Amino acid sequence: MWRASMPPASDCQALERVRQKLDLKPLVIHDNYLINLASIDPTIRAKSIQCFRGELERAALIGAEYLVAHPGSYKGQTLEDGIANFARGLAEAAHGVARGAVMLLLECTAGGGCHIGSRFEELRAIRDLAANLTDLPIGYCLDTCHLLAAGFDIRTPAGLNQTVRDADAILGMSNVKLIHANDSKTPLGSRADRHENIGQGHIGEAAFRRILAHPKLRKLPFILETPVDEEGDDLRNLETLKRLWSRKP
Repeated sequence: MWRASMPPASDCQALERVRQKLDLKPLVIHDNYLINLASIDPTIRAKSIQCFRGELERAALIGAEYLVAHPGSYKGQTLEDGIANFARGLAEAAHGVARGAVMLLLECTAGGGCHIGSRFEELRAIRDLAANLTDLPIGYCLDTCHLLAAGFDIRTPAGLNQTVRDADAILGMSNVKLIHANDSKTPLGSRADRHENIGQGHIGEAAFRRILAHPKLRKLPFILETPVDEEGDDLRNLETLKRLWSRKP
């Protein structure tokens, strides 16, 4: 739904107590998938700006460090215009919001249809444009499934190293704050966003072992977005990542 309410103060306080007790950090949230700040449809654009503003407000209220967002779709316009519209919509949504220490993370995408963000250059262009429009800090989130689907061959040692080199050269690895760890149901270059359990897709366990051990990735937080078809699937995927990390090459 487009509409969302602010969480009660008691829930925010309870969350903070748990985070302090268990040393849980960073706190990362994902924006509403209906949001498309790049849209030229007047109704969708207005709703997207209002909804994203609410995401920033809630992120600040619960003390989140990062808010992850997809760059959206440029349907009905050029890619360049879509990128510009996203940056302008972002600035409008963030204007005047008391957002605390929240940083926006632009997530790479599989690139299907007219979705922006399958190329590092597109993510960099958004950040560069937005820097002239808003003081909202912006970094990046890399998703393993999306990378493979977009054509980055992270399955092999050479392909992973090239992907990280490209990310460093274009995005700056110091600006990459988070990894979404997901295997892919579809092969390299499919441009389809279909997540799979770790080790059961086209990336595979050996590749995830290298990803977890890569010197420019291993200290980043990893978050699972794998399917939960049966109770306990999320825990099983977590245990798989822990097992692979403990057997670093």
